Amino acid sequence: MKELTLTITNETGLHSRPADLFVRTAKLYESSIEVTKGEKKANAKTIIKVILLNVCQNDPITLTAEGPDEEAALADLRGLVESGFTKVNPRVEI
Repeated sequence: MKELTLTITNETGLHSRPADLFVRTAKLYESSIEVTKGEKKANAKTIIKVILLNVCQNDPITLTAEGPDEEAALADLRGLVESGFTKVNPRVEI
């Protein structure tokens, strides 16, 4: 199991379009991926659960991945978040 803490820096936080890109990226991987904000946890592959975390700009989140491609999944999600949701995996249709 791998864990990573990131800060959401984009203006809209993890809502609507960013959440959609985040979930579609997470779904590319076989590993189970969980997002935690404070005491709340959500399956990173379920958009409504991710949106209900109410992640805003400058909020820290922790990603936990477990499975055969956990490192690649976290690296891809890190790139997405750190780019302000502009560096999208080419396998994700926009």
